[in-house]
Amino acid sequence: MSKEFDKLREQVCQANLDLVAHGLVTLTWGNVSGLSADGLHFAIKPSGVPYDDMEPDQMVVVSVESGQVVEGELRPSSDTPTHRLLYASFTGVGGIVHTHSPKATAFAQARREIPCLGTTHADHFHGPVPVTRPLSEREVEDGYEAHTGDVIVERFAELDPVTMPGVLVAGHAPFAWGQDAAEAVKNAVALEAVANMALDALLIDPDARVLEPYVLDKHYTRKHGKDAYYGQDKS
Repeated sequence: MSKEFDKLREQVCQANLDLVAHGLVTLTWGNVSGLSADGLHFAIKPSGVPYDDMEPDQMVVVSVESGQVVEGELRPSSDTPTHRLLYASFTGVGGIVHTHSPKATAFAQARREIPCLGTTHADHFHGPVPVTRPLSEREVEDGYEAHTGDVIVERFAELDPVTMPGVLVAGHAPFAWGQDAAEAVKNAVALEAVANMALDALLIDPDARVLEPYVLDKHYTRKHGKDAYYGQDKS
């Protein structure tokens, strides 16, 4: 293998291992990919490889344009067509995570968005985490993984993937993304956390109110965007 993608493979391998460290993966149910600096290729976890045996040189490099494997001896994740379509469609996304983390998956299986009930959610997601429509029988039979990407992109027709870095695929599970693979993992962690909090709040009060929009906006914008003031100055 060439040295061109070594750093990307290392980052993507570490991000996949981080999913395990954060408790977001059962068996091999999950994958992370990361986009190259030039936006032309992405590295992704190989299909079905146990996390205990995972090494950077096993990450598979795929062309965003063609979907063909550029480097790697193993088959890429079966979710590769979904990742590829999201990279091609979403500006500012450089890393993508797919998990079957229990609480977020519960919302996906119930086909319900995760409501923004409090400020913890608002700190990370600017509004309710959306759910896609279910795939049709034809979409499942012909190009299932690519059509999974299609329904995500369709759901984001009027949403910003930067301010809403996650989605629930109806009847399936969550996807999250970020500027790179490491940030995508952080967003997947946050997605599972807010799903867990929402479930607990709805158990306490099935009619729990969503957070007031002005509080939502305040908490999101103090951490994100040009006027953010949370944390330390990075300049």
